[in-house]
Amino acid sequence: MNLKNVILKFARANLVLQIFIGIVLGVAVSLISKEMAISLSILGTLFVKALKAIAPILVFVLVASAIASKEVGVETKIKPIILLYLIGTFLSAMLAVVISFMFPTFLVFLQTSSETLNPPSSIIEVLKSVLFNVVDNPINALLTGNFIGVLAWAIAIGFAMHSTSAETKKVFFDISAGVTKIVEFIIRLAPFGIFGLVAGTFAKTGFATLMTYSKLIVVLVGTMLVIAFILNPLIVFIKTKKNPYSLVFTCIKESGITAFFTRSSAANIPVNLNLCKKLGLHEDTYSISIPLGATTNMAGAAVTITVLTLATVNTLGINVDLGTAFLLCIVSSLAACGTSGVAGGSILLIPLACSLFGISNEIAMQVVATGFIIGVIQDSMETALNSSTDVVFTAACHDMN
Repeated sequence: MNLKNVILKFARANLVLQIFIGIVLGVAVSLISKEMAISLSILGTLFVKALKAIAPILVFVLVASAIASKEVGVETKIKPIILLYLIGTFLSAMLAVVISFMFPTFLVFLQTSSETLNPPSSIIEVLKSVLFNVVDNPINALLTGNFIGVLAWAIAIGFAMHSTSAETKKVFFDISAGVTKIVEFIIRLAPFGIFGLVAGTFAKTGFATLMTYSKLIVVLVGTMLVIAFILNPLIVFIKTKKNPYSLVFTCIKESGITAFFTRSSAANIPVNLNLCKKLGLHEDTYSISIPLGATTNMAGAAVTITVLTLATVNTLGINVDLGTAFLLCIVSSLAACGTSGVAGGSILLIPLACSLFGISNEIAMQVVATGFIIGVIQDSMETALNSSTDVVFTAACHDMN
């Protein structure tokens, strides 16, 4: 078989199989030569940057086009999806508390400088940041990947264009179709991007350092797996009265794997939109729910904040009553939903949760440092859970009777 036939066969293969091959080759290259793996990691960087670059434009044109051309009386079912997002995030925080009580974890505090980090001091600050993102300049929102702002302006322009002529609406539709084709091309490059990401990660980080925090990682990953394979399916079953596992496995395979390696909900928005299209969902619904989910459906972030906060509490020997634990669930859920408005993501919101127990900011910032150490696994699992759940809940509301 010549090289041309091999390339053609690879190009026609299932995308998930291609990604798996990319993962295996990435690990192999990192073991053979770290220098080569680090050099090839540029493929992963280019892939993630391409997804992040196209995602704001895609969200804007899809949402604006969908609303502008929406027929009167067509139900988009956005409200029940948002409700599932909120319920799922809160129940995830509660599950994290239960598992943390069953399998308590402890930390080894590090002496590290954290002067460049600027975590929010209160829930009000987090919510204020979210509100400011809503009214951000539309050009700046597109440039910075502020999806809350992009979504707000897309909805506003969509409603403003709703009463325009059919020709104007068709222009929006054609632009949307063109951007979608660019996205499909970028997604086809995923195997090469994943190859670069895996090679670079293994070469630079490895997993030796992570062994110190093995129990903490097991609790974090275990909690997220329980949410992905038990809690989310249970929510979907209650909502649809159908076997949820076919949908759950499809979303994890098509969305979760890519999100695991890109470690960016924003970068995975095009992947999720493409998956929703393959599942036959209504574009009027998923064009809004997916970008919204990337900023508000944060079960993984709620788990991270809760588990690391309780690990800090255990390390310091602080007793936690049920009332305080419940309050932690509320704070973790609200903070997680505001994660997109804070630079640094869920890790930087840990000091906010620690403040509930009177833990000093100096100690809390050492916990943040620990979070960055385990971030290669924690952030990957968190993003995979968050992103795949967006499609799971969107599809669940699409199928409800």
